[in-house]
Amino acid sequence: MKRREFITLIGGAAAWPLAVRAQQTLPVIGFLRNTSAGASANLVAAFRLGLNEVGYTEGQNVAIDFRWSDGRDDQLPILAAALVHRAVTVLVAANNTSLVAAKAATETIPIVFVMGDDPVELGFVGSLNRPASNITGISFYSATLGAKQVELLHEVAPNATTVGMLVNPNNPATGTQIKAAQSAAFALNLEIATAHARHEDEFENAFATLTKQRIAALLIGGDALFTSQPVRLAALAAQHALPTIYYVREFVTAGGLMVYGASIPDAYRQVGTYAGRLLKGAKPSDLPVMLPTKFELSINLKTAKALGLTVPPALLARADEVIE
Repeated sequence: MKRREFITLIGGAAAWPLAVRAQQTLPVIGFLRNTSAGASANLVAAFRLGLNEVGYTEGQNVAIDFRWSDGRDDQLPILAAALVHRAVTVLVAANNTSLVAAKAATETIPIVFVMGDDPVELGFVGSLNRPASNITGISFYSATLGAKQVELLHEVAPNATTVGMLVNPNNPATGTQIKAAQSAAFALNLEIATAHARHEDEFENAFATLTKQRIAALLIGGDALFTSQPVRLAALAAQHALPTIYYVREFVTAGGLMVYGASIPDAYRQVGTYAGRLLKGAKPSDLPVMLPTKFELSINLKTAKALGLTVPPALLARADEVIE
C-alpha cells in the first residue's frame, strides 16, 4: 500500500467515529402512532415540513425515531416505554391512544399530541391555554363537527330516517362524538344507529350490522384507524350504496361522497412546529393547545351520481372543493 493511500485510510478511519458521535448527539424526537408507516406517509411529510419551518431537518440537526403499532393498540405502551428508555428529547403522540400510552410512560419528557377530540374533556390537559406540565399539542376537534356532519347528510339524503355511525369503542372520545351526532339527529327527527370497529378486520361486520338496522346514510366517526383506511371504507360504503360523510379529505379523493372537517395534514405540520419549539427549550405548559380555525367541505359528484343522488345546488355552492 502506498504511503498516501495509507494516510488517507487512517484519516478516514479517524473521522468515522467522529461522524458517528456527531450523529449520536443529535436531539431525538420519538414519534408514536397506531397505524403503519405507509398509511401515514403524507402526515409524516407534513410533520417534517413543520420541523423545517422552525429550523430542523431530519438527519442534519435532529433525528426522528418512528414507532408504529400497525393497528395494534396493545403494542403502544411497549413502544412508548421503548422511546422513554431511549431518553428522547420530545415525544410526539400522534393520536388519542398513542397519547394515553405516552402519558403513562413519562411525566417529564415533553409530549406534543395531535388528535381529533377535546383534550380537556378527555383529561389530557387542564385547559387549552395552560396545558399540563409536560403535555401540549394540536387538536382538530370541534364540538359541533358531528352535528354539522349529520346536517349535511340530511341535505343530500333528505328521505333518510336512520343514520348509521361507525365508531371505534377504544377511542376515549367516542361517547362525545355519538352525543353530538344524536343532538343534531334529534332536531331533524332522525335516529342514530351505531356500529363498532376496533380493527380493520371488523369493518365488514360493522357494515353488515348497520345494514340490518336499515340505515339510509352513514357517518364515519373520527379515529386514526379509520383515517388509515380511506379506500376500503369508501369501497364498503359504495358496496352498500350508502351516502356517507367523513372527516378528512383522503376519503373523498378515495371515492367517498362527502367530507367535512379540519385539515389533518396541516395539524401535523403544526405538531412539527411545536416539536421544534420544544427542542429549542420552550415549556409545554407555555404552549397553548391549538384548535382548528377553518373547516372544509368537499363533495365527490362522481360518487353522488353512482348513488343516484342529486346534490342541492346551494350545498355545492358552499363546498370548498367539488370533485367531478
